[in-house]
Amino acid sequence: MGDTIATNRGLRPRLRDLGIVIGTLPPGPLNAITDVPGVRVGHATVIHGDGPLRPGHGPARTGVTAVHPHEGSAFASMVPAAIAVLNGAGEITGRSQVDEYGLLETPILITNTHSVGVAHRACVEWLGRRTPTIGREHFVIPVVAETFDGFLNDGAAQHVTEAHVFAALDSAAEGPVAEGNVGGGTGMLLFGFKGGTGTASRVVEIDNHRFTVGVLVQGNFGAREDLLVDGVPVGLEITDLLPTPGEIAAAPETDGSVIVVIATDAPLSDRQLGRLCRRGMLGLARVGATARNTSGDLLLAFSNAPENRVERGDDRVILPSARLADTRMDILFQATIEATEEAVLNALVAAETMTGRNGNTAYAIPHDRLQEVMARYGRLRSTR
Repeated sequence: MGDTIATNRGLRPRLRDLGIVIGTLPPGPLNAITDVPGVRVGHATVIHGDGPLRPGHGPARTGVTAVHPHEGSAFASMVPAAIAVLNGAGEITGRSQVDEYGLLETPILITNTHSVGVAHRACVEWLGRRTPTIGREHFVIPVVAETFDGFLNDGAAQHVTEAHVFAALDSAAEGPVAEGNVGGGTGMLLFGFKGGTGTASRVVEIDNHRFTVGVLVQGNFGAREDLLVDGVPVGLEITDLLPTPGEIAAAPETDGSVIVVIATDAPLSDRQLGRLCRRGMLGLARVGATARNTSGDLLLAFSNAPENRVERGDDRVILPSARLADTRMDILFQATIEATEEAVLNALVAAETMTGRNGNTAYAIPHDRLQEVMARYGRLRSTR
């Protein structure tokens, strides 16, 4: 197998295709983070090698995902943003600057733990080629987040390269988003099944205003017994198909990490976006996340409302901005919770069984058995 650059085609089945519907609010047309106008997503997927681990050579089961916050340059046109940590055994670079300024100035990159450095460096290079003043008049601090894929991947090696990061950034597009074993989610596990990348969205009406909340997750967490699907204890019903170690003492830890990216076109301040991050935590709880000791549960939210973007070089003393009244945010909270919950479950459903280093295998959740359990609990609904 060779490295592949995943496009947003070849889409896998999703939760709603199985007749399982989360929450009460309507999704956007794509039920994806790209329902938020201007948001673009790209993946580069790195898969090569089979059999015994040869450190530094493979097998590789990894990748990188890029999220552009709007249709233009985030460096030229910054957006309000906030980052929140549920449990901090993980990394998201640039957090201190986002906390300080309440602004996001780069695309968001999501990859594996040991590829944060190359993704950071490549993002600087990619931005510098488009903005020659970077490194002379301006500095830039990319936002790069990670989860660990060492059960399937040659995790100590640098299989994600600058070329892969460029490919993810350059291929990012509006439209359907590939899910499951793609991009940064390629080698991830979720509740003892194969995990990966997932997305979902919700559309809300506030008086005469229509807004969208979209979520993208890289899911690599959860103990099997904790898995909930629309409140049903699926993890207690499907107890087999646990990850199979091909080597002694290779079983993964009982929990890993998750990255949650929340996008909206509602005009929100960075303080209000922090409130959305905390509601994203509730969405994680609804699928059974408990944020164990070794879990890095990191959430980032941004608003790309045009009226709240900050143009680099704008030297006005007073900058105008708009924000939704706090008293009208309840439905955005609900939208964030529902979309986060469904994004995780879409990652679970879209993922395919994968064998990686030394024969270690993570199994996909069986769709037919999931449907049988949901029907038995009276939670199987008609498909969209």
